[in-house]
Amino acid sequence: MNALLNSLSALCLLIGYVFIRRRNIQMHRRFMLGAFVFSGLFLVSYLIYHYHHGDTPFTGVGFIRPVYFSILISHIALSIAVLPLALITLFFALKGRFDRHPRIARITLPLWLYVSVTGVLVFVLLRVYS
Repeated sequence: MNALLNSLSALCLLIGYVFIRRRNIQMHRRFMLGAFVFSGLFLVSYLIYHYHHGDTPFTGVGFIRPVYFSILISHIALSIAVLPLALITLFFALKGRFDRHPRIARITLPLWLYVSVTGVLVFVLLRVYS
């Protein structure tokens, strides 16, 4: 479920980006709100899952171990930064502050996309190596 929600968030982010590049503001808004909803659902699902099941240890050895932890550490650090950035970006958009929204969105989008994609990658690596 968590990987699906992260995947849907990443997909919405990409499609929303394509729509804003085509100047289709209405569809951009829909997909970016979709990304926000999927990320919010992911966060709730993630917290509930880890409250009940705890962490899954990574048992991979060799080259994959530092690769996994590099991805995991960057994912966690950036996910902490993405939450307030996404909220601020959404706030500026909803308030019609289009003098500020695009400037912060240029920072938020790649970080949010990275967090969504690496969230799925962490899940896959855990399933393969644990």
